[in-house]
Amino acid sequence: MIQLTAQQITLDASADGEPTRQITGLAVPWNVKATLSGGESVIFLEGSLPENGPMPKLLEYHDDTRIIGRVTERVSTAEGMMFVAKLSKTRAADDALALLVDNALDSVSVGAVPTKFKRLADGTLEVSEARFVELSLVAQPAYESAQVYSVAASSLDEEAPDTEEIPEDSTPNQPASEEDEMSEAIEASAVPTAPIQYAAPKREFKLPTIAEYMIKFAAGGSEFAEFNKRIVAAAPDVTSTDTPGILPVPIISPIYNSFVANYRPLITAMGVRQMPASGKVFIRPKVVVNTTIGPSNGELVPLDQGTFVVDDVQITKALYGGYVNLSEEAIDFTSPEVLGALIDDMARIYANSTDVAACATFEAGVTQTEALTSGSVPADWVAFIYNSAEQILTNSNGNLPNVLVMSPAYYASLGALVDDAGRPLFPNVGPQNAVGTGASASTFNGNAFGLSIVVDRNLVAAGGKNLYVGDSTGFECWEQQRGAVSVELSDGSLGRVIKFRGYFSSVMIDDTKFVGRA
Repeated sequence: MIQLTAQQITLDASADGEPTRQITGLAVPWNVKATLSGGESVIFLEGSLPENGPMPKLLEYHDDTRIIGRVTERVSTAEGMMFVAKLSKTRAADDALALLVDNALDSVSVGAVPTKFKRLADGTLEVSEARFVELSLVAQPAYESAQVYSVAASSLDEEAPDTEEIPEDSTPNQPASEEDEMSEAIEASAVPTAPIQYAAPKREFKLPTIAEYMIKFAAGGSEFAEFNKRIVAAAPDVTSTDTPGILPVPIISPIYNSFVANYRPLITAMGVRQMPASGKVFIRPKVVVNTTIGPSNGELVPLDQGTFVVDDVQITKALYGGYVNLSEEAIDFTSPEVLGALIDDMARIYANSTDVAACATFEAGVTQTEALTSGSVPADWVAFIYNSAEQILTNSNGNLPNVLVMSPAYYASLGALVDDAGRPLFPNVGPQNAVGTGASASTFNGNAFGLSIVVDRNLVAAGGKNLYVGDSTGFECWEQQRGAVSVELSDGSLGRVIKFRGYFSSVMIDDTKFVGRA
């Protein structure tokens, strides 16, 4: 805001000795925000008030019953709208002139009717065009810089007429031209209901006592309505930044966890067997040499002698677990309670860790391979599947595959396979010529070539195989889940040790039942 102070008041007269009785100053500064008496903010843009047209009347305090003169000149500058106003020879004007000379009145305020305006984001009325209706002398302006610069007046010793004169507009009463009438008609119709915006200051209002309020309340009517309005305007604004102590921060249950619960695709597909409770190592018997059964060698000739060998495949129990020290405060104060969320997370991570171990054992145990020339060519997939099935059928003594195990990358390749007409080979709703119903993008449940699809993101063997055809009975998983246990901290502090553990082992019991991509 450009700060302008009132100039030294001077008294002057015209060359013939007649008093000029005129004042000059700044009516409105451009682009400066002011607060109206009702609390609204307004900004007048440069050039928003006209320099031509009917001259505004000069009033006191925006009271149209206290006309004391008229504006005679208007000049728009870079600072704002400058003015020259002449006080009439009336008793009221003389009184105002005396106040001006004494600097009791030194400010002005405009009354304008906005014809073009808009509301800014903060609610401020931005006026780009308005009718300059009147200019008022005020004791306190809305714009600090809207002040009277100088006063030129005759001596105040001259007697004003005893009878109060009714001020008249000094503009000659000339008939209006047709163009002027049309201009005024258009101007009036532009904002038929727009009120005059008085750029008066928002005066400080001291909140009343209870007794003062009750007196006004008993008076009622318009007096109480205005009093109550001023109370509302004077009340301080309270925003959320002023009340941090009572702003709740809600926590939405349940706690989000990105690890999928019980996500163990390979283990689920192969099945989980109950691990024996005793012993560190347990034995899984496996037939490694079968008996010999052949045709008779002749009457009274001994049959072929065979043997039967059962190997003792030893499986060592592996312990998987972890712990967290949890303070008593964390257990008591948290909501949702942290203990349940902690145990749930431990169960999820346990499932993932055991699946990682199973995938590593599985991929390391596959010894047979078959070529898949291109993962994007349907014919190559068909050749890979059935050549693998042939190997399994031949080498595993008549077994046939029932699972197609793959990493997510191969799952994407499988789902993208189409026939020569561009139709999916594994649609969710299968046509008659489909060779399977592939799982949708939201689930892995499906089949291809009659094999159950098993997709596991923990298949990460080097060499990019990660694609297997097999019989699920050739790979075994053993488990003894122990779950969570809680014990008191032993160092004297208040809290508990939360532990989660379980025994898990897996073994490739028969590598002839699986074929991986070469």
